[in-house]
Amino acid sequence: MSTDQQVAHDLDAYAKSLDRAHVFHSWSAQGALDPLVIAGGSGCRVWDHAGTRYLDFSSQLVNVNIGHQHPAVVAAIQEQAALLTTISPPTANLARGEAARRITDRAPAGMSKVFFTNGGADANENAIRMARLHTGRDTVLSTYRSYHGNTGSAIVATGDWRRVPNQYSRAHAHFFGPYLYRSEFWASTPEEESERALRHLRRVIECEGPGSVAAILLETIPGTAGILMPPPGYLPGVRALADEFGIVLILDEVMAGFGRTGEWFAFDSYDVRPDLITFAKGVNSGYVPIGGVVIGDHIASDFDEAVFPGGLTYSGHPLAAASVVGALDAMEAEGVVANAKRIGTDVLGPALADLAERHAVVGEVRGTGVFWAIELVADAATKAPLPAALMGRAKSALMERGLLPFVTDNRIHAVPPCVVTDDEVAEAVAAYDAVLTLLDGEI
Repeated sequence: MSTDQQVAHDLDAYAKSLDRAHVFHSWSAQGALDPLVIAGGSGCRVWDHAGTRYLDFSSQLVNVNIGHQHPAVVAAIQEQAALLTTISPPTANLARGEAARRITDRAPAGMSKVFFTNGGADANENAIRMARLHTGRDTVLSTYRSYHGNTGSAIVATGDWRRVPNQYSRAHAHFFGPYLYRSEFWASTPEEESERALRHLRRVIECEGPGSVAAILLETIPGTAGILMPPPGYLPGVRALADEFGIVLILDEVMAGFGRTGEWFAFDSYDVRPDLITFAKGVNSGYVPIGGVVIGDHIASDFDEAVFPGGLTYSGHPLAAASVVGALDAMEAEGVVANAKRIGTDVLGPALADLAERHAVVGEVRGTGVFWAIELVADAATKAPLPAALMGRAKSALMERGLLPFVTDNRIHAVPPCVVTDDEVAEAVAAYDAVLTLLDGEI
């Protein structure tokens, strides 16, 4: 090993030792952690100090939509840092205003204002606050298969296991959304699943008391829960129920928004208009923490005279706002959203469908754009999920082949940056194919 190689390996070891000594990681038992060291990145690749490279098909936490270290976004942050690094929210700032304009330009008509937050969780917190104030009601309905963030109301709105030890917020109820592969409604077609899921939601509203329900909070396409594609008519049906009972519809686009599905907003593919949109992640690919709520004018006008009782020190932070401007302008100029759509339709989607045909361990593939799930099963007939030990082996095997995967429960999520190329998809699919072949031999 050369001196330079030794220095690089020592840097990786030192970074890991610092992490283990001083960093407390989220959603983890701390003792057994062995975190991957990432020293740099470019486009769809990341690497450690020693130069071991990975093709990033996780987009980290499904947020690096424009890819790592995009020069236009980096330059926008640098230029703003040289001009003004921070300013308080009550002031007006050009970067903040330009970011808000670019976001609302892509939103439906009648949604002309943005409340900026630090990320997706507090975007959902403030959307819930707005809905409660607008309706004078308390209850928030959300699905069991969902994730909305790790703050007071957002984590209770979340449906998965992370809600259970964190139930400190009032007036939340959950219902089952559509998921035909594991239908809660004994459905056999997408149309049946949609109809029966909507009937179930109506009954939940009726049983909770329509006059008590402030909001229905939905991920347009549930992400962490499994990239669960809404069946035909479902989202318009939810909109109709919200209108019937005077309920605010909040669509959580934190993971699905800004190119991930091959559209600026995931709901652009569906005949639905929300009252409030929450966003974060993809709006600037996570280069600087930012999120927000796009507010329907009919709700924003409530606060023309009344005080909105919410705020954050870093709301619309100039560095974050500048990164939004840089990211959205570059995505527009470079056709990044169109690339994500083409990749999903012509390249990644067909390749994953082929894997599903050839591998017994694959129960289902589903998705759109660069937002896909490969659901793995131990038995195709019973749909029994692949055990955790085998999922762990799959993750390790993918990383050994130079692929950084997103593995959760019994699924591999294929979620590369929106700038991914055809050749990079082929490289990832080859790794998936090899690992699925290994898993076929284990079931």
